[in-house]
Amino acid sequence: MKDQRLKVFRTALDALVESLDALVRVSRWSDPDAPPPEPLLVAASKLAERLGVAGRLASGTFVGTPVDVNKVSAMCAAMKRLDVAYVAYRKRVDSNPREVDAAATLEVDIAEASAGAA
Repeated sequence: MKDQRLKVFRTALDALVESLDALVRVSRWSDPDAPPPEPLLVAASKLAERLGVAGRLASGTFVGTPVDVNKVSAMCAAMKRLDVAYVAYRKRVDSNPREVDAAATLEVDIAEASAGAA
């Protein structure tokens, strides 16, 4: 039987990636005549909540089969990496609101963390 707890970790990681990706896309939005699409804004607005969920999951101890433990460890490592990447992004943007490389760096971090947890 497949451990259903894996789905909780995968869902949390996917939701975090979705919110971070939406944040990047909203930060790059350049059409002055049209605001970003509503689904993008909603996903970006859930970032703090999703970071909290990911942080709680990543800080816990998972007990299961060795295969499942390895999968969860990879997902938790990705969640922690994304949290660190977001904090670095915020620091760069807060210190210089016109920072354009911050979004690109965050985007690369998202792609690398997602690939590592796959």
